[in-house]
Amino acid sequence: MFSFRTTAIHEQTDKALLSGPVGVFCTDSCWYADSGKYLWEFFRERGVLRRVFRPESDHILFDVEDLQGLAAVVVEIQDVGSRYFPYTVDVLRLMTAMRSLPEPPALYIVDHPNPAGRDVEGTIPAGLADEWTPAVTHRHGLTLGELCCLYADEIKAAYPLHVISAAVADTARILMPWTIPPAHDFPGVFTPYFYSGGSLWNDTNVSPGIGTKRPYEIIGAPWLKADTVSMPLPQGVLVRPLDYMPVEGIYKGQLCHGFQFILTPGTRYHSLLHTVQLMHWLSNRYSHFHMSEELYTRVADPVIEEYLRGELTFDVVEEHVKEGEQKWLRKAKRYLLYDDQPIRIK
Repeated sequence: MFSFRTTAIHEQTDKALLSGPVGVFCTDSCWYADSGKYLWEFFRERGVLRRVFRPESDHILFDVEDLQGLAAVVVEIQDVGSRYFPYTVDVLRLMTAMRSLPEPPALYIVDHPNPAGRDVEGTIPAGLADEWTPAVTHRHGLTLGELCCLYADEIKAAYPLHVISAAVADTARILMPWTIPPAHDFPGVFTPYFYSGGSLWNDTNVSPGIGTKRPYEIIGAPWLKADTVSMPLPQGVLVRPLDYMPVEGIYKGQLCHGFQFILTPGTRYHSLLHTVQLMHWLSNRYSHFHMSEELYTRVADPVIEEYLRGELTFDVVEEHVKEGEQKWLRKAKRYLLYDDQPIRIK
């Protein structure tokens, strides 16, 4: 059973929410500006709250046993538009675990606008991929509610799924989607536009600016030279050489040399394609630039992998990604809950 709701979660009158017991699966994005309360406080005040699942380090952890006996699980996180985002992957893990219960609870998704917008990037996973890599493109252009409709279809979930429209979220009416950071390394308005490619630097020995005020907009390492000669740079993107000392990450406390990428107003940035171009460029300039095997697992695309290994030219990758995005748009259309459509960056 599926329903799409147009009133706030605390106004719903379902027996599962009024009588419980209720579990809340959330991040700090579940704070409501009009009441000053977090989501779980509504259910605690009703006396029906049994468990709150919140981030521990980079994931929201739970055991299947924690879900047993619940009448409802209410999910509210701020997704960021990329399949790598750990909390979105945790929702897929949650939905899969619920499927294994003899009497699963009803699932309620409190939807939010996607701060990365409706633009899509990349390909659906093919070949070697992590077990929990969702079957979506690198930047998917959907909301969490739409993603969960896709997840439910893919895993053949039989329990009730209810989506609370993003139109009633504070991030649609009062706050901007990035006002409350979705994660500790996701601080600002531009971060969603860089994350779908920039996150891949975590599987190299170049830092994506972790430990700076501009993660994923900055890359650097102690051994890099701030030299932009022949650097691939899409139209509308500026590059600023800089030195910095991160306070965390692989080069914590070390002087790094690198670059900040800056989007000029109106630029639609294909972070994935630019990032793999930059990795290819660094491979040709620095013999000690290293890409781990985990990178290829995360990319989960044999054509992009061949390019990163120096076996293909970029035009082949561009055409391949274009075809992958068109395929994704056809698939994603089945799960849309709102009038605006995902779109390719041309």
